[in-house]
Amino acid sequence: MKAKLENLLAQAEIQLTDLQKDQLIQLVQLLHKWNKAYNLTSVRDPQEMLVKHILDSIVVSPYLQGDRFIDVGTGPGLPGLPLAIINPTKQFVLLDSLGKRISFIRNAVRELGLTNVEPVLSRVEEYQPEQKFDGVLSRAFASLKDMTDWCHHLPKENGYFYALKGIYHEDEVQELDKKFEVKDVITLHVPELVGERHLIVLR
Repeated sequence: MKAKLENLLAQAEIQLTDLQKDQLIQLVQLLHKWNKAYNLTSVRDPQEMLVKHILDSIVVSPYLQGDRFIDVGTGPGLPGLPLAIINPTKQFVLLDSLGKRISFIRNAVRELGLTNVEPVLSRVEEYQPEQKFDGVLSRAFASLKDMTDWCHHLPKENGYFYALKGIYHEDEVQELDKKFEVKDVITLHVPELVGERHLIVLR
């Protein structure tokens, strides 16, 4: 699996330490193990997880501005856990309303020795953080309108929303409240992934 990860990282021009690579592989192994009992993801093959979960998460890293992020509807910690592994100086809150997902994340944080992740079991609209965030992340979550409606209380004054999407739909943008603007639509390159990937940045 290490060779496969090295190859994917080289294609994506992402440089990581050996520790970070080992942690990403360990995360896939944990996900694979827990998946058998808890059905956390529809992706069953660990090699596929490297592409569809790990690379698909970390390609957004260069675009994140700030130090404090929340991943809403994180599921089994995607993109939050891979991003936390490769950005040890940034802080990540991983929020989900399903207990089994948060249990998995707590276990992964412990096993991987991560000190920059806080798992939170809550519905996003009920979560009131003591401190706001530089960025609100979501991957395969809701529509842009739902994301901004439910999460409007989470970013700082000058914070951003980062929506990880497949195909970019212009009509989703039309539905947004006028107080939100699209700052950027970035086409992402995920090696060996079939289909389009976009990062939509809102503020």
